[in-house]
Amino acid sequence: MSASPVLTTLSDGVFTVTLNRPQARNALDTATCEALSAAARTARDDAQVRLVLVRAAGPVFCAGADLKERQGMSPDAIRARRLKAFAAYAAIEALPMPTIAVVEGPAVGSGCEIAAACDLIVATPAASFATPEALWGTVGATQRLPRILGKRLAKDMMFTGRRLAAAEACAAGLVARVVAAEALEATLAEVAATIRKAPAAALAQAKRCIDRGVELDPAGALAIELMAIEENIAADTWRDGIARFGGAR
Repeated sequence: MSASPVLTTLSDGVFTVTLNRPQARNALDTATCEALSAAARTARDDAQVRLVLVRAAGPVFCAGADLKERQGMSPDAIRARRLKAFAAYAAIEALPMPTIAVVEGPAVGSGCEIAAACDLIVATPAASFATPEALWGTVGATQRLPRILGKRLAKDMMFTGRRLAAAEACAAGLVARVVAAEALEATLAEVAATIRKAPAAALAQAKRCIDRGVELDPAGALAIELMAIEENIAADTWRDGIARFGGAR
């Protein structure tokens, strides 16, 4: 039997999703799309999960769509496969808890989509990001990156195949942190420890306010925050957090 295309583990509230097709440079095929969606559902439904990490086995985060699988596919099969990918990205993006893409190598096409669907990207200097779909004669990666990077840089990447190194991606706002490979695990452990100490409901409320708010005008965004504040007050779980914060000063 072939290995699962996606591995999952849960340890101390951290749910790790690992792309596991290193022999294919973690290219996204139908089975991987389905496994990513299933992993996201598992994380969503497990109250123990406080943080999701999306990682990859091998030196490449994800080389994009598995073009070998697509050869010989009918138009209907290609369409169905593309929709499965969109569902996987959306499932990751919709998770209520913080999600971090840990990128230690090239993220191309679908790899950029998976990483961009997470709340944060933590990268090592070996990471890079590219979206050459149009140069390959196909369409994809046209929605998330323009919202993150702006349409000018997103078009440059799409039209010319420009590859952003980790430092460039950080300067442009795609990557949150660039961390030396030898310091990566310690950094992730520190971030996880901070998130585990925070109230899960408050993190979910903040994430929802940011994600929905950026799509609205200022009045609509403020309404979303006010609704979250009312929800937070009604739950009356904020007092313990304020007390811990006050005691730490």
